[in-house]
Amino acid sequence: MTKAKPFIKWVGGKSQLIEQLDALLPADFDKWQDVTYIEPFVGGGAMLFYMLQRYPNIQRAIINDINNDLTTCYKTVRDMPQPLIESLKAIEERYLNLKDEEQRKEFFLNVRNRYNEKNLSPIENTTLFFFLNRTCFNGLYRVNKKGHFNVPFGKYVHPKICDEEIICRDSELLQRVEILTGDFEETFKYCGNHTLFYFDPPYRPLSDTSSFNNYAKESFNDDAQVRLKEYCDKLNAAGYKFMLSNSDCKGKNEEDNFFDSLYSAYQIKRVWASRSVNSNPNKRGKLTEILVHNYPEIKQAVLRDNVLHDLFSVEKACVYSIK
Repeated sequence: MTKAKPFIKWVGGKSQLIEQLDALLPADFDKWQDVTYIEPFVGGGAMLFYMLQRYPNIQRAIINDINNDLTTCYKTVRDMPQPLIESLKAIEERYLNLKDEEQRKEFFLNVRNRYNEKNLSPIENTTLFFFLNRTCFNGLYRVNKKGHFNVPFGKYVHPKICDEEIICRDSELLQRVEILTGDFEETFKYCGNHTLFYFDPPYRPLSDTSSFNNYAKESFNDDAQVRLKEYCDKLNAAGYKFMLSNSDCKGKNEEDNFFDSLYSAYQIKRVWASRSVNSNPNKRGKLTEILVHNYPEIKQAVLRDNVLHDLFSVEKACVYSIK
């Protein structure tokens, strides 16, 4: 059977880090009963789809994002997979029949303009979201201050716009997922007796020129990062467990202790990740990310060499990370 996986490309997605994230779950997580799993920043959903397939004790899942177009995609895949597939096949056929690159670029720009009009049905909005995601530069999702998608055309020869098997499989899993659109703090009311949060917020940029976290018109600045930490404090005080990913400031600047200070009350680990979205090929490669959690025992305390690092054993990384 086809495994469920993200139905869109998403910068900073966690597919490559799944094993490391799994190893950092609570040691007894597979023994928890009637688990509520919550992702307040769902993004591409790699961790969501993994967790739902790996852990049958998750009886209830809540996902949220402030990006309404993204959550509309999740709802459409969940509730209307067949009409979506038909719509995607139609736009894929029209696009691939255009053999000239300039014609394809013009088609792309027309779709982008239509998408930015924002007066679309869920099916059309999701169809255009998928199309732009598969045909824009590097699969990046970025909007301007007006909330308009502004990523340029990508020169892909044969992009796969409709993956019918993945959409159908994802739709099956999403049947037991509640989909929210709003601020991350609104997820608190959905906690249950055994609740695990996984936070994958817009990453803190490691330089003034490396900010790609505007996938919603509201930017996620340092004040928002502090507010997120305070929300983690609220969860911790209430007895709920959480794990959080973010960029590793010290990998770029050893004197930047923003996250080390902010989350000093919790466990902080570092993992290696690869990023290939930088427009400069020379700045793509491995880097470290931080993983924060509020429980003492993890599933696997030691991973293979050069994968998991303790707080002060990180090697300098010069490539930035984006969500």
